[in-house]
Amino acid sequence: MTQNVALTGPYLTLRDYIAALEARGRLLRIPEMDQDAYEATAFAYRLIERHGYDAAPAFLIERIKVGGEWKKGPILGNIFPGWDADAMVFGVPNVTNDQGEMFRASRDYVMQSAGPAARWDRIKPVPFEVGDTPCKEVILRGDDIDITAFRFLQTNPGDAGSYINTASIFMEDPDLGRNVATYRCQVKGPNRIGFNTEIGQGGWQILMAHKRRGQTEVKVALALGVDPLTSALSASKLTRPGEDELEVVGGLMGRPVELVKCETSDIQVPATAEMILEGTVTFDMEEEGPYGELYGYMGLKKPQNFVMTVDAITHRHDPWFVNAFAGVVKLTPGALTEAADTLKFKKMIPNMVEMYSPNDATGITVISIDKRFPGEGITAGQFVAAGKFFAKVIIVVDEDVDILNMSAVMHAVGTRWQPHPAGLIIPQTKGMVLDPSAPKRGVTSKMIIDATRQLPQEGGPDVWPEISRVLLQQGAPDAFALVDTKWDSYWRNGSAS
Repeated sequence: MTQNVALTGPYLTLRDYIAALEARGRLLRIPEMDQDAYEATAFAYRLIERHGYDAAPAFLIERIKVGGEWKKGPILGNIFPGWDADAMVFGVPNVTNDQGEMFRASRDYVMQSAGPAARWDRIKPVPFEVGDTPCKEVILRGDDIDITAFRFLQTNPGDAGSYINTASIFMEDPDLGRNVATYRCQVKGPNRIGFNTEIGQGGWQILMAHKRRGQTEVKVALALGVDPLTSALSASKLTRPGEDELEVVGGLMGRPVELVKCETSDIQVPATAEMILEGTVTFDMEEEGPYGELYGYMGLKKPQNFVMTVDAITHRHDPWFVNAFAGVVKLTPGALTEAADTLKFKKMIPNMVEMYSPNDATGITVISIDKRFPGEGITAGQFVAAGKFFAKVIIVVDEDVDILNMSAVMHAVGTRWQPHPAGLIIPQTKGMVLDPSAPKRGVTSKMIIDATRQLPQEGGPDVWPEISRVLLQQGAPDAFALVDTKWDSYWRNGSAS
């Protein structure tokens, strides 16, 4: 383990971050796994099933069997385990293992960094100038190019093949600027990669802009193993067309991202990445997919999708690779999105207290409000339904309900909610593109559950009964503190048979 490891970030490299996870006891090292038997994928499922999203550690596989051959690792999985990892990524000063505390600490830390204008500082990237460039320790061209020689995994037997699924894809356009995004990338041969950018996404807009100008090819670069903040912005939807994700990364990091020019194009890429795949995309389309997507279902086979020819590979000695295990583990730090959503919806819903989208409940968003007047619960839910297309079921609760405690949320639904009139179905609106239940791609219905105490004007009872826990806290204000101070002694002196 690296000595003098910084236990909180921001981190300049993937390796620095992984060393910090290990120093905090949040990394499991596994000597070897047989991915020809899908051992790593089954392990990822079991890890989450037995430990949950927050408690499950990151893992590092030191040797892995792929295509009948044992290959030296590492392969990394579940590298953003729990809200304590988010706190580390963004630089929260005091990181603990209390997941609820770290959710709020990391969210609030990122919100505070946005300032009164609710906009994160931007710091422009700079050229890398000190010493040898890490991502260019090895340079491969021509016949030396063979991406199949590296340990890219077929995660699921249903996938079309091996995938590069955590790369930050760099594309540039004179009008639209730089775009950094994460798309699934199928390994099609020694120097060929298929990648999927959905219609309307930044990468798709750049490709179409080139095509409209009559250009027949587009230069692209895939950066693998970037620092965790670049990875977070690459996978997010927080920037608008024309905004540079790397400038936001620099602002969050407190220093500029250092870039270096590709060998075969003018595209600038992170100098500290583990590997860069440089290539050319033409508009000769090919079949791509299917692929197991982040919602836990097989993404569709695409009869026509983009293909990149690899022109050069540059990488560190013994590069580290991250596999997404999409649909199984958490893929990216969530604090950035939670902070952005909180800032956004507090402007629309002044009496909103908190909001939360659980990692293990895709499509569910819970918000709490300080309710004072009839109709505020449904109204708050409508704002969220319209402004957060990932939210398909919006649950609105009173401020006394802990939105991180799903038992408390479900208790509120069961005891404070009447489906009529406190439920609202929105028949058709914009939804998740990958939602397997949607009959039409990108279109969904939504439901608002107003689980706040319904006022008489809303059809609620004239009198709500007192809450037992609140009466305990009021009548015996020292009871919980007494139990907390004696908690360890209960377990030493008693038995749990």
